[in-house]
Amino acid sequence: MPRKITIVMYHFVRDLKHSRYPEIKGLELQDFVGQVGYMRAHYTPITMEELIHAAHTKGYELPPKALLLTFDDGYIDHFTNVFPVLDRYGIQGCFFPPAKAITKHLVLDVNKIHFVLASVNDTTRIIQTIFSDIRENQSGYSLDRPESYYEKLAVAGRYDTADVVFIKRILQKGLPEELRARMVDKLFAEFVTGDEAAFARELYMDVEQLECMRRNGMFIGSHGYDHYWLDSLSKEEQEREIDLSLKFLGGIGCDLENWVMCYPYGGYNDSLLSILDMRGCRIGLSVSVGIADMERENPLALSRIDTNDLPKRSDAQPNEWTRKIMV
Repeated sequence: MPRKITIVMYHFVRDLKHSRYPEIKGLELQDFVGQVGYMRAHYTPITMEELIHAAHTKGYELPPKALLLTFDDGYIDHFTNVFPVLDRYGIQGCFFPPAKAITKHLVLDVNKIHFVLASVNDTTRIIQTIFSDIRENQSGYSLDRPESYYEKLAVAGRYDTADVVFIKRILQKGLPEELRARMVDKLFAEFVTGDEAAFARELYMDVEQLECMRRNGMFIGSHGYDHYWLDSLSKEEQEREIDLSLKFLGGIGCDLENWVMCYPYGGYNDSLLSILDMRGCRIGLSVSVGIADMERENPLALSRIDTNDLPKRSDAQPNEWTRKIMV
């Protein structure tokens, strides 16, 4: 058991009820505070540096009930809402910003899709637009019928309906990249805003904020450059993604001898793992659901659980995920 660790994954953490986009899929700030209280009562928070040491030191044992908090996508929420809470309790958070969104003030396609979904009550409006665009581009891109894509991709997930999964999958990787990008931009401009740069500055942290968190004990790692599905890229494209991300991390003062990869969408393959190994990556974080097992899992493909898998009240009784590490 001392070679196991609970790694928790977060994305948006904000006062949703009083925000411009209350329908965005995220964690209420007060629920985060309550969840941190629950974790302090039932877990032993550790640092990424301790996890790296454990992964690469035979026989080294982690503390009982070890816990690590990870925050994907570089949202401003992480600086304004998460960082003060973690700092108050002396807990390290591990933050994984996609470099391009931070440096170029561009909204990630995944976030454009998030905010389109948060802005439209009836998902059939979005699906109708997608179907129409597929039909218009059917011959130019040798596409299938839109209904065929729906039948293939519309499978309900852990937290999303079949319609929402279809919208995400078709716009993230189900069509040629050039067409997908145009379709996402069109939906974002129609339903959210035409000023992408201003929206990006409000949505993501900036370099100074990341540097501030790093100086104050937080860990900053790689989430790629463009936030692509890395397992869908050629080896050369994968190398470019990793190298640009490492250049970004080096620029904000991160230790490139002990860097960590968090896979966008959880996508990785053998080609990518080889590249990471050659560049000295120490830990890789996936979206496979489970308690990370240092004895059985590849250190470059550790499992995580979602914030929704743990209680959000400090006085809550241990749930099934917590009981697993109490045995």
